[in-house]
Amino acid sequence: MKLLAVETSTEACSAALFIDGKIAERFELAPKIHTQLILPMIDSLMADAGLKPQQLDALAFSRGPGSFTGVRIATGVIQGIALGADLPVVPVSTLAAIAQDFFDNNADDVAYVAMDARMGEVFWGVYRRDAQGYAELIGFEAVTPANAVEFPDLKGVGIGSGWGVYAQELTSRLAGRVNHYHAEMLPRAGAIARLGAHDFELGLAVPVEQAMPVYLRDKVAKKESER
Repeated sequence: MKLLAVETSTEACSAALFIDGKIAERFELAPKIHTQLILPMIDSLMADAGLKPQQLDALAFSRGPGSFTGVRIATGVIQGIALGADLPVVPVSTLAAIAQDFFDNNADDVAYVAMDARMGEVFWGVYRRDAQGYAELIGFEAVTPANAVEFPDLKGVGIGSGWGVYAQELTSRLAGRVNHYHAEMLPRAGAIARLGAHDFELGLAVPVEQAMPVYLRDKVAKKESER
């Protein structure tokens, strides 16, 4: 199984190559220069592996939520490669990727994921580790004020940039369920690749024309006065 993944939905930019269970990744914190970095990252990974796009089985990308521009960059790059190499695509949730990276490096089984969505809101999703170690969504993802997030009656760990901005609101809202958080966690292409390969095996890949971004916020492209 060979799969290329990209992630550009936040200030971090990354690409990863999944080959038979092993993952190679390029990652850099680089606000506003994702378009300059992502293609060289991909070229470097493919060159090191001695692969051409046509030799891949599939592609995966961070479909959002996240920065409007960032999500569009990942979508456009993957759509271009998919069209050129006639490859299927696996869209992967940005929030799921943050949860997956956390589960792969920690013993906790429930993650309350919050990304700063600006405008006083967070992108929100609650994930648990399934029997195979993959991030499984509980309920649904949403964009919501931090003091209005919905959650199950489970104890877990807070992760994601939203915890750095709205720690007081979130800890108050989830009193008794979250006693610590990791606000520094950002989505990584390595987790997109891991989830993408798993979803591909489950038959969840789609044709390139169906590989679309998910913003959660309907009016993301409108001016502040229009919202």
